[in-house]
Order: sequence, then C-alpha cells, then structure tokens
Amino acid sequence: MTSPEGPYTGAVSTGGPADVRELSGLRISKLSVGPMDNNAYLLECTATGDGLLIDAANEADRLLQLINGISLRRIVTTHRHRDHWQALAYVVEKTGAATSAHPLDGSLLPVPVSDPLEHGDTVSVGQVEFGILHLRGHTPGSIALTWAGDGHHLFTGDSLFPGGPGNTFGNTDDFMSLMDDLEERVFGTLPDDTWVYPGHGSDTTLGAERPHLAEWRARGW
Repeated sequence: MTSPEGPYTGAVSTGGPADVRELSGLRISKLSVGPMDNNAYLLECTATGDGLLIDAANEADRLLQLINGISLRRIVTTHRHRDHWQALAYVVEKTGAATSAHPLDGSLLPVPVSDPLEHGDTVSVGQVEFGILHLRGHTPGSIALTWAGDGHHLFTGDSLFPGGPGNTFGNTDDFMSLMDDLEERVFGTLPDDTWVYPGHGSDTTLGAERPHLAEWRARGW
C-alpha cells in the first residue's frame, strides 16, 4: 500500500492509499482511516525495519496491511478521544506492540499503557528518536511527537491543524492553556520549516501558521 509516484503532499482520503515520505533514516506513511477521516502515521526506521504507529484510529485491517513486513515496536496514542484508538486493541493483539500515551489520558484507553510518556520524554524506534511535547487543552493529556533527523517534523494529534488549534469545546481555560503551550512549546522552540502532521486532514508548516497566532487568540477558538 504505497502512494502513487510523486512528491509527498500529505493529501490522503478514507479508503485511499497511504502517502509515503522517504527521509534520511525514516519512512513516514500517512493513512486516512474511519468515518472521521483520522490520520494514522506509520514511522519506520529504514536502518532496522522497526516501526512506530501514531494513533491506531480505525480500520485495523488496513493498518495491519500498512504495517505488513515491518516490526511494529510501539503504538503512541496522541489523546483519549475514541476516534483515535478504535483499532488499538486489535492491532496490539496482532502485533504485540508496546503502548504509550500521557498518563492523564492513558487510563481511558481500551488497553493498558505499558510505557507512559510525559513532556520532555523521548521515545525511540530503531535508530530514530522522537521528542514528546505535552500540549494541554484539547484533552488534559494530549501529546505531540517531534523529530529533527532530516528537517523538522511534528505530529500534533488534534492539538494543531492548518488554521488553528484543536477544539477546546468552548472552555476558555482549556483554550488559553492550549494556546500557551503551542506558543511556548511548539512555535517558541521549533523553526518555520517544521512540517506539521495533524490528526485529521491536510498537513501544514509552522511557518504557514505562525503569522496567525494573535488572530487565533483574539477569536478564542
């Protein structure tokens, strides 16, 4: 299950093929699954063939087809919302992968979290190491993953999308918390060329979004 020939764009649709990005040491496969157009990301260390899956969201059979031939070592769930983990239990059963999430969200997942992740932690697959950012607001335990091995890359779950932060459901405190964390922990530390891979829909870059931070705060969502 590979993307058609051509450069990676991050444009995927439910039922369609994965879009695959080849980087130095890391292969990123983005697949859209389920009725809510969730993005699942398979990250493969090309030196070892080991893999990490971000959000076993839905359609376990398609995820297992994507994983086929890769030694899946870990599944990271970005947050507690049901649309991001409906295939988690089945994929864990079939692969034996370890499971990771933030402790504030992990207790609500359908399988125990074997390796909880806090802000500032790292998680590795093969020779590739990812940093963990805790972004509080969309849920108490939402996390993002960063990698800077070949350019800068950020997997944001539902905390950041093209056009603004994730939904905080009208809660002003949660919105301010998420904006504070995005400004400090994301825009305050990562460069404009950072490629953003969100939990739904199209990709973006921090450079494309940075000019709108004040606008997002002013509108309150």
